[in-house]
Amino acid sequence: MAISKFMSATDSGSDKGPNQTTDPRSHIDRCDHWDIGARQLRFGRIPLVMGILNVTPDSFSDGGRHQCVDVAVDVALQMQSDGAAIIDIGGESTRPYSDAVDCQEEITRVIPVIEKLKSSGQLTIPISIDTSKAEVARRALDAGAEIINDVTGLEGDPAMAAIASERGVGVCVMHMQGTPQTMQNDPSYDDVVGEIEAYLRERLRWCERSGIRRDRVCLDPGIGFGKTHEHNLMLLRATRRFVQLGSPLLIGHSRKGFIGHRIGDKNADRTAGTLGVSLAMAVAGAQVIRVHDVKPTVDALMLFEASGGLD
Repeated sequence: MAISKFMSATDSGSDKGPNQTTDPRSHIDRCDHWDIGARQLRFGRIPLVMGILNVTPDSFSDGGRHQCVDVAVDVALQMQSDGAAIIDIGGESTRPYSDAVDCQEEITRVIPVIEKLKSSGQLTIPISIDTSKAEVARRALDAGAEIINDVTGLEGDPAMAAIASERGVGVCVMHMQGTPQTMQNDPSYDDVVGEIEAYLRERLRWCERSGIRRDRVCLDPGIGFGKTHEHNLMLLRATRRFVQLGSPLLIGHSRKGFIGHRIGDKNADRTAGTLGVSLAMAVAGAQVIRVHDVKPTVDALMLFEASGGLD
């Protein structure tokens, strides 16, 4: 992954970013970089892999596994060694019907991990803080995080946009219908793809009005957040449309319920299903994929490209 300091060109006012390339696979206009402040993430033919590090007792797939600071640090460094381009650290579960966590508890969970990773001198890739609380984001940025990953699309805390703007960091803006406590009660849309495309387009413009530069915003359609299993598949099949919004696109599909539903066994291991979606997202042009299993994903993408999967 090539990383360099970057100053963007002047925005033309269109929905397309200032530096895009036409993907030779299918003539998709793809944003070719994500400016996260102190450095820039460059996108190639295969997506960058964001490794998930939940320091929570109750996340849907890996809750309780990384609560010890030393264990969490070791896992993050292993993800880097395995090929992750970003480590996404979260201290509050956002699985369906999860309990909310107060700000101080979330800070207590995530800040020691970030501080130890940065002080180790071994982590060279950026840290993303997975939070919807402005104070947690502020403390994480102080400790060394470079990206705010907000599942509420910067709507959950009115102070979040100001922090992102003032710090000049990368931001990931996600769509969610409802809250984690209500989002799976009865997800409903007249046109799931069109409505979420319009939402992301408007949030991108809102970010610009709030002082957050366009080239610092990554978009996420929110797979599994207020969607049925079929909604999730429809959104994945529409990835090219989201890519053409002109910002980096993140897809977070790892181990989610629609995979178990599709293969007909909700208790089955979902690693293979997650890899299948990851390869499809590479073909569709997604720039970032957020996964639990970094090494299998990196290896699969590498061999998929090498064997002609993207030609």
